[in-house]
Amino acid sequence: MRRTFRLALGLAVSLATIGPALALDSPTAIQTNDTAIGAVLTDKSGMTLYTFDEDSAGGSSCYGRCAENWPPLEAGTTTGPIGEFSIIIREDGVAQWAYKGKALYNWVRDKAPGDTTGDGVRGWQAARP
Repeated sequence: MRRTFRLALGLAVSLATIGPALALDSPTAIQTNDTAIGAVLTDKSGMTLYTFDEDSAGGSSCYGRCAENWPPLEAGTTTGPIGEFSIIIREDGVAQWAYKGKALYNWVRDKAPGDTTGDGVRGWQAARP
């Protein structure tokens, strides 16, 4: 019983220090952050996540040079779908997080948490909760 209490207490402390996570129905790798353009989805480092208008639901069309500039938000091999978050398998075999069916990416030109320089760039949009 004491061990169960310590585990529960440890989990509660861990959840409290994660930051502004969406909810228990989102992956720990994805959070929300308030920015100059409003609330956006972020990776665990607080960097803004983006979706691409040219992607089909459940797929990615960003490879090669595109993926160098817009790195896919990779999902671990032990994770699975959580709430509105799913995992797509890219043509290159990489497992990538998606939100409401749209693949999630970072943008190499964002330099600090809260940057949203990719929003509106040639079909790219900041992912919003």
